[in-house]
Amino acid sequence: MPVLGPLSFTLEVPSLDEGVRFYTDAGLVGDVAKGEGGDIARLRCPGQDRDSIVLLGGFPRKRLHHISLRADGLDDMATLAAEHGGEVVAAPDGFEDNGLWVEDPHGMLIHLSERPADPELEAAAPFQVNAPGLTVRKRRSAMLPGASYAPAKPLRLGHILVFSPDVPASVAFMTDALGMGLADRAQDIIAFCCARRDSDHHVVAFAKSPGVGFHHGSFMVSDPDEVGRGGRALLAKAKLGDWGFGRHTIGSNFFHYIQDPWGSWFEYYSDMDHIDDYALWTPTNYEMSDSLANWGPEVPHDFVHNYETDPEPFQAVRKEPVTA
Repeated sequence: MPVLGPLSFTLEVPSLDEGVRFYTDAGLVGDVAKGEGGDIARLRCPGQDRDSIVLLGGFPRKRLHHISLRADGLDDMATLAAEHGGEVVAAPDGFEDNGLWVEDPHGMLIHLSERPADPELEAAAPFQVNAPGLTVRKRRSAMLPGASYAPAKPLRLGHILVFSPDVPASVAFMTDALGMGLADRAQDIIAFCCARRDSDHHVVAFAKSPGVGFHHGSFMVSDPDEVGRGGRALLAKAKLGDWGFGRHTIGSNFFHYIQDPWGSWFEYYSDMDHIDDYALWTPTNYEMSDSLANWGPEVPHDFVHNYETDPEPFQAVRKEPVTA
């Protein structure tokens, strides 16, 4: 009866055009449908046949609508959700009544569905690093001229980070009701949950805030160089905030975050820790000094700010990015 992995996240947004522009600049593909129920945009990774992001247009401000996870054993989950402070609810207007819709103890909506796993990604060329006493790349340059590289190509949605007013309670619901595992945490401020088999280090993560909200969606690319190139290219188009290039302690992944038009974030990542069998994994409680990064630039002042709980919505102030 466990969660098996991430599928998508759905946001209410003021401007569908802005959202589609931002996410297509990030390398996703999709389309917009207009109808009586409102305008909706569906975006996916190139080569995938399912949505990774759904945007609902025409709302006064950005707000998390729900997250979608792949799972099995939905009947058991329905029972356990009610036993652990959640509630089974009807599908929201405009969405199919399939799978299982639940609210967690804080009212965050989660859609659980049984569907086949995505096809395995094709193996990429190894990212080779010449190290002291271990020269693995000889008689060739590691880097081509910058213009030789195609734009960043997101391969799949890796994880979703959301805000929670009570991180331990959110983790307890995900583990006890939805069959996930606690991968690691930093005190009671941030925590990372994984699937129990063949999982990225985290599938759903929580950061402490006065209320529920969306922080970021993270998309895998081929290697650290693509994280860096993709982040700089998206920053040049979005002209808002960014954080990166850097590397996390928790999960070990290289990262670059770009702020979206509503104050939340898009992450490119590569080289994430993998948990093949949660029974063989031991969670660590990290100090707060390691909660965000092992190394990287200074953290933006509003990186962990939940604009969804603010009386006033995020005001985008465009800027010209600094170029190297």
